[in-house]
Formats: sequence, C-alpha cells, structure tokens
Amino acid sequence: MTPVERFRELLRIPTVSRVDLAEVDTARFEEFHAALARLYPLTHARLEREIVAGHSLLYRWAGESTDAPLVLLAHQDVVPVDGQAWRHPPFDAVVEGEGAEEVIYARGAIDDKGALVAILEAVEEALAEGVTPRTDVWLAFGHDEETHGSGARAIAALLAERGIRPALVLDEGGAVVEGALPGVAAPTAMIGVAERGVATFDLVTREAGGHASTPPRLPATARLARAIDRLRRRPFPLRLADPVRAMLGTAAAHAGEPLRTLFRRTSLSAPVVTAAFSLLGPETNALVRTTAVVTRLEGAAGENVLATTARASVNVRLLPGDTLSDVAIHLRRAVADPLVDLELRQGGEASPVSPWHGDEWRRVASAVVATLGDDVVPLPYLQLGASDSRFYTGLTANVYRFAPFHLTRAERDALHAPDERIRVDSWLRGIRFYRALLES
Repeated sequence: MTPVERFRELLRIPTVSRVDLAEVDTARFEEFHAALARLYPLTHARLEREIVAGHSLLYRWAGESTDAPLVLLAHQDVVPVDGQAWRHPPFDAVVEGEGAEEVIYARGAIDDKGALVAILEAVEEALAEGVTPRTDVWLAFGHDEETHGSGARAIAALLAERGIRPALVLDEGGAVVEGALPGVAAPTAMIGVAERGVATFDLVTREAGGHASTPPRLPATARLARAIDRLRRRPFPLRLADPVRAMLGTAAAHAGEPLRTLFRRTSLSAPVVTAAFSLLGPETNALVRTTAVVTRLEGAAGENVLATTARASVNVRLLPGDTLSDVAIHLRRAVADPLVDLELRQGGEASPVSPWHGDEWRRVASAVVATLGDDVVPLPYLQLGASDSRFYTGLTANVYRFAPFHLTRAERDALHAPDERIRVDSWLRGIRFYRALLES
C-alpha cells in the first residue's frame, strides 16, 4: 500500500468532533486508532503508546538521549460538513487530476490529518531504515482540537507532570504560500511564532416581553441590533505586534522598494503599513488588529412573541499585547449603551511569542529550505487561528506552528469549508519535511 492509499483510507473515517459531546460518534475514533495500528505496524511495535483523555494519542519514540525532546502535534478530529455542498462526498477521499494537479478532496485533507499522517509516514519510514533519533520524539495527537481542546490540555499536563521539557514543539499553523505579503514574490513559509487569543463575549439585552402585535419603541432585539452595528463601526485600533514586525523585517530583503524600506523601518512606517494591511483583505487585516465579529444570535422562542432576552455571541481574536480586560473595555465603549450587558463566556489570552532566531528556529527553517524548496523564505508569522499548541507554551519557549504544505489561496479558503483538498505532490513533500526534522 502506498502512502497516498494509507492517507485516503484514514481520510475516509469521519472523526468529527462536536461541541455537544453526546453528538460525537466515539466509535469512529476507535476505528481510526485501529486503522493507525494496522497501517503503521513499526510505529506501533516500537514506540510506546498511551491513550489520554479518552481518545487522544501520545507516542514516545526513544532516542539516544531523553534530554530536550522533539514534540510533534497534530489532531485527529475534523469539523462537521453539515449543510455544505461538496464537489465530491467529503469522506470519500476522491482523487482527481494527474501529475502536479492531482488532488485529494476530503474533510481533514489539510486540517489536520494531512499533518498527522505525514508525521506517521516519516516515522514509519525512518524506523524501517533503522534510524534512532538524537533525542526522544513525542507524537501528540489530540482528539478535540476543533471544539474543547481537552485532549491536548491533558497531554500537556501529563508531560509537565513527568518533567518533560521539550526543545521544540511543532503544531499545525501557517503553510508555504505565495502572494501573502505585498511586494514579496518568493514563496514564503509562514512559521507561527505566536497565536492570537480567542474569547467569546455575549451582548445581552432584556425586556418584559409580551405579544409581538404590540411592540415597544425599542424592543430588546432592536437594541441588540443597534449594539451590533455600533461594534462593527468601531473596530479595534491598528497596531503592529512583535511577530508581525519580525515578519515584515525578515521579508524586507525579498521585497522591492518602497516596500523594502517600509518593512524594515516599521518604527516609522507602522501607521502606513497597518492602514494598508487593514484594507488588503481579511487575513492581513487580522494581522494588525484584534478582531471581533458576531457569530450567533438568539431571540424569542416564537415568531409572535417578544424576546425577553436577546443575545449576540461575539467571537474575539486578540493580538499579542491585548488582554481580555482591554477587549471588554473596548466593547463597552463601542456599544455605548448601559442597557446592553456584556458577559464573558470563555476566553484565553494571546500566546507567548516564541523566538524567531536561535537553534530551534533554525532547525525548523533549515528543514523547510532543504525539503520544500531552496527558494522558500521562512518567515516568522502570527497564527490567526487557535491551535492545540497553546497548551504547550508552559513546557518550552520554542513552540512553532507550521504545516509543511504548499497551499494556494483557494486551498486555504477551503479549510472548514466545502471542497477541502490538498495536492498529492504537496502532501508528499510534507513527509520529507518531517523526516528531515526528525533527523536534525
């Protein structure tokens, strides 16, 4: 069986995580575990394996030394496909195209079974060749990254309890992309050195209620709608966080003028750069400000009933340097209505910032250049979404977020959306990246 055939078999197992644990089909995760053991026999014969927090997997590959191990993260679970219209059934792992255009369509092809299976392919291959790593290697595969993160949290706590202090932790994150930064033509490997915090605040309005035939002048829903619009009209201020400054400073050598000077001299050019990034698109805008967007609305239980409580859930992603307290102050000022309550449902601060220099950074960057292309420029990057890596920042300063796949704009847009897919050539190169990292 080829690596691609093994990958497709694992993609066909719908390990969907859901917020409501009662709706999770845990048998699918057990099926996935059994398939891993069958498809990667050397890994399961020679590495120690533990099941943590119900369905998360932790493997230890003993190296020549137990000091400063390498920890590779990935997650087994995928997001639901409910209500999405796909080109091919999302769990059929259909292959389409030929040569460089050969593509696998499947939920999880990128997020995140692409990395998980590529890691196992690299380990199985190395074991077959008699490789012993320089230090211990831990593989930590969470089962609910897309929802609660309880698996990764439990694994990180277990490693901490055992006194494991990794030299390097690598999780999913940025990828090899083109055109991500204006004026930079070279492909760039976006290696996350930090990730934004994530929080949910609720805007809540209340009234006495009653029959919809006799509404008050400003019902709870209208007051809430006004608050939502005020929030949209007053975004968070623009600024350059340290990881973004580092990204621009590193990219400057690969940009033409005047962008080269703007990227190098951000102490002076920050107002111009942030204003431009805010207008270039959602991704660049999210690099230069904390963002807030209403994602859920709740009102009355019936169509002819006035809502006694109307609620809007606000998803907030915090730049490093902003705190949950800062966010609450901004939201209250933006809404400017004492009759709209602000409630923090859940929240986490932005992660610490890992160094974009030093041995462990060079270890990742060197593996990128050696396996993904000597024209690829490794750049420090601010990870926009949350990942399991946030639970490991207490174990080491060197936590990085990078998926070793060359992804187009359309492929990145398909994450969590219909037609998630990955090019076969790109996925196979990712295996080589992990192999190089394992032997570095």
